[in-house]
Amino acid sequence: MTEHDDLYIQMFSIHGLVRAENMELGRDADTGGQVRYVVELGRHLARQEGIGRVDLFTRWISDKRVSEDYARKVEEVEDRFRIVRIRCGGTKYMRKEMLWPYLDEYVDKTIRFIKRENAIPDVVHGHYPDAGYVAMQLARIFGVPFVYTGHSLGRSKKEKLLAEGMKEEDIDKKYRIERRIHAEEDALRYADLVVTSTKQEIRKQYGMYRNKELPRYRVIPPGLDIDKFYPFYRDMLPENEKDEEARYAQASVFQELERFFMQPDKPLILALCRPDRRKNISGLVEAFGEDKELQTMANLAVFAGIRKDISDMEENEREVLTDMLLLMDKYDLYGKMAIPKKHEFEYEVPELYRVAAAKRGVFVNPALTEPFGITLLEASSTGLPIVATNDGGPWDIMENCRNGILIDPTDSAAIAAVVKEIISDSEKWEAFSKNGIMNVRKHYTWSVHAERYRDELRKLMAAEGATDMRKAEPKDAVGRRLACLDYFLITDIDNTLIGEDNSRLPELLRLLEENRGTVGFGVATGRRVDSAVKFLEEHGLPKPDVVVASVGSEIYYGPKLHPGQGWETHISSKWNRQKIVDLLSDFDFLEYQEEAAQRPYKVSYNMKPKKDRLAKIHNRLLAEKCRYTLIYSHEKYLDILPFRASKGKAIRYLSYKWEIPLRNFLVCGDSGNDEEMLRGEPMAVVVGNYSPEIKTLKGSRRVFFAKAPCAGGIIEGMKKYRFLEKASKKDDCKP
Repeated sequence: MTEHDDLYIQMFSIHGLVRAENMELGRDADTGGQVRYVVELGRHLARQEGIGRVDLFTRWISDKRVSEDYARKVEEVEDRFRIVRIRCGGTKYMRKEMLWPYLDEYVDKTIRFIKRENAIPDVVHGHYPDAGYVAMQLARIFGVPFVYTGHSLGRSKKEKLLAEGMKEEDIDKKYRIERRIHAEEDALRYADLVVTSTKQEIRKQYGMYRNKELPRYRVIPPGLDIDKFYPFYRDMLPENEKDEEARYAQASVFQELERFFMQPDKPLILALCRPDRRKNISGLVEAFGEDKELQTMANLAVFAGIRKDISDMEENEREVLTDMLLLMDKYDLYGKMAIPKKHEFEYEVPELYRVAAAKRGVFVNPALTEPFGITLLEASSTGLPIVATNDGGPWDIMENCRNGILIDPTDSAAIAAVVKEIISDSEKWEAFSKNGIMNVRKHYTWSVHAERYRDELRKLMAAEGATDMRKAEPKDAVGRRLACLDYFLITDIDNTLIGEDNSRLPELLRLLEENRGTVGFGVATGRRVDSAVKFLEEHGLPKPDVVVASVGSEIYYGPKLHPGQGWETHISSKWNRQKIVDLLSDFDFLEYQEEAAQRPYKVSYNMKPKKDRLAKIHNRLLAEKCRYTLIYSHEKYLDILPFRASKGKAIRYLSYKWEIPLRNFLVCGDSGNDEEMLRGEPMAVVVGNYSPEIKTLKGSRRVFFAKAPCAGGIIEGMKKYRFLEKASKKDDCKP
């Protein structure tokens, strides 16, 4: 729990492999700089005054292909910083594009975690569009501010892939790019704050989006661990004694490089990146290979991720690495170019930069576009001058640090020329080296980043109308309310809550209001949500905490009727609405209801009762392997839903999601479409004016048949189960 005046921040970074130590950066396209960014932000933010706790949420993975570290439910990193892993989409490690169908499951399980911890966040921050989607849903549910960081954006990625000749349908199939772009547009629409690394990111990358003008942006460049990436010359000082681990790493780097080079003492041109086409490794190799003078002046080392067998890698990575090897062979760069298969990030990468700096070399980032460029900061901090792409974040880094030269990454001659210029001019090299060391420490430390981030949160809280800095006034606190409730009344509307005899409705409303602190109120109805809410308002009822609408095929939360995305995702499995409509089109005893009654997850008919009609429908649908739920009520209405949907299943879903025991639900109904929700563990009440088809429940355990009709029957059921008495033993829910 947070202290009284301290903020509880939940950050989300769902894909890739996230752990606090020994990060596997470069292992694949999903485990890159974003992992280091979110871990370091969380670590340093938790040390700030005014921050009570930071939880970084990622995905729980139990897969023998990866470390057991990723199967730890909670990783305690520091006193006020944890990594929390939530399971979704099974247990296997999968690339980020495959996770989209499971994000609503992630939302639901995060809600369960929040309720179990009894700690609602003050701010949620989503990193990348998948986590942005999750954070946005949680912000809506709990009425807290939503902060977003895109890291890399789908529209610019799509533009680059199209320019490379990839077909639009292939891009979408491989990268789920349209789903990603849609999530990014929504994030910009609903974000209270968008944190970016550079001004260029706002202007050029977010500038491609329809909703670009809606959010408030703040540029807060990421920081760097300057204790790890210290200047190269410190190793020359006798008082700077390395520990054994660092010495071993340094020796490993020297040994690895020397096995490639005929003249290892020459200046070193260093590149360090993932094997991705956008990183333009081939452009750098071509620049080196086409310039014989540069080859005589320097060696080239390209550390392109971690690999064992190129043939086992994903297509994009395989092609990039194969092209690099072919270019090495084409230009006969043996003895002049190193392409190591692995590098250890914790100790070896800092040593790589320092080795290159000690050899008076240059770090080159030739990417076609670079959203920020954390490797540029790492190199600069050690005193290694940089040559970087003129597209993206390097503009801001160069403006602040003045420690290198920007180039057109498509001009191989220009790349070679500026590298030669820096290596051959000792005064320029010294100036760039010193500027990098000094200015990284001035502009790019994690403590500075975390302090600026915290200050922006304070401004955000003030803008949201907070009475103190702990939290903003919730915009719609239904999630806060549901997270602290343990008892719930769910009732059908027509002929149960409201009907021919409404004499005791005012009494029921009074009881609900008096017990609002401990009892939630919801309705489960065959009506559409708009019709249900309007009907309730006409009879003076308050807006429910939950509306289960359209016979259980839809769930809505709170006064703003937020759609239950998790429920929709859950019930959509194996649902083919049009197939069912087509299969039943020749049954003349079925009358397709008006379009207003139809819903995406509900097909509705009128049907008079007659022997074997339901059996015929079942036989037809089962023969065609349809998965469905069939509900017949009032001897007139036939509704066909997905096999996972119904009022009863919706209530069980609510019980699971909000961790309210089923036995603590009081459910009330009067007809066949209520039958399933009245069975089982909940306290069930059938009001006195029930329909004949529900008589079959008489004698069932935990089903009470009241004598009074409508609201009177509900009150009778409350007394029978001592419902309000049990609920009153719980503390009041105070969102």
